[in-house]
Amino acid sequence: MTQSAFKFSVAPMMEWTDRHYRYLARLMSRHTRLYTEMVTTGALVHGERERFLKYNAAEHPLALQLGGSDPEAMRRSAEWGQQAGYDEININVGCPSDRVQSGRFGVCLMREPEQVAACVQAMRAATHLPVTVKCRIGVDHDDSYAFLQTFIEQVAVAGCDTFIIHARKAWLQGLSPKQNREIPELDYARVYQLKRDYPQLTIIINGGIQTLADIHSHLRFVDGVMVGRQAYKHPQLLLQIDQALFGTAPPVSDLHEVVRLYIDYVETNLRQGVPLHSMTKHILNLYQGVPGAKLWRRHLSENSHKPGMDSELIAQAHAKLIQH
Repeated sequence: MTQSAFKFSVAPMMEWTDRHYRYLARLMSRHTRLYTEMVTTGALVHGERERFLKYNAAEHPLALQLGGSDPEAMRRSAEWGQQAGYDEININVGCPSDRVQSGRFGVCLMREPEQVAACVQAMRAATHLPVTVKCRIGVDHDDSYAFLQTFIEQVAVAGCDTFIIHARKAWLQGLSPKQNREIPELDYARVYQLKRDYPQLTIIINGGIQTLADIHSHLRFVDGVMVGRQAYKHPQLLLQIDQALFGTAPPVSDLHEVVRLYIDYVETNLRQGVPLHSMTKHILNLYQGVPGAKLWRRHLSENSHKPGMDSELIAQAHAKLIQH
């Protein structure tokens, strides 16, 4: 897989980047690489595997992010991911939540590069898909560049050649997951240094990236940019990506066309028993900064849970915005 395949992506975010958001994102950009929410190996081994792996074919290119540390469970999960048709398997070595720590995965695994390497080896043996790692630049007081190098080198030797790096370290004690996304200082220079020292690796940068100008700036030093909350809270950013980064026209002309296409999607899923609010929650921010956006957001959020509501609710909200 070429480095350009990773040029721009939306980060995996729990409760946000589910299959409905990913479908919405794909309406606005053909080339953006999308990631699932983190799926634990336990959920796939012991849970409703088909439900956790379900997605719409339109979502490609699409990566499955796994949380786990047992090589055998990771191997089986990677195999299931390949069978389900994903384009990449990503290992979460960046999440700092207590639940993740107690399960011995996420960012605490940065202290166990040999375990991550064993997982990569097992997964590479089970799938022809790229196996990638998303990590931080450090954890607690293990935040030197040498610590990051040791982790990258050991995991790369095992067969991982693509690393997505959140340019903040994580504090496992004293900070919540939300605070860990905001308080530790960003250190983009450290990620740039990693690319200079390991030019053979594909290095993608993540963390605090807001604008197209930011994206272009980072791409001077690394192979790709991953955007998280900004792509969810200001999804219209995705409408600019194909033209700005890939030189192709976006798949739709404007946000109004996105709404029309999403209504079709909602109608199909309602017939399958999907709750309306689980789909409308992802479009609340669609018109962020546009006159009438508050009316749009209020109408959707106040009514989507009411019994008997259907896709007409979205059309009503759209009319309120247009008439504003």
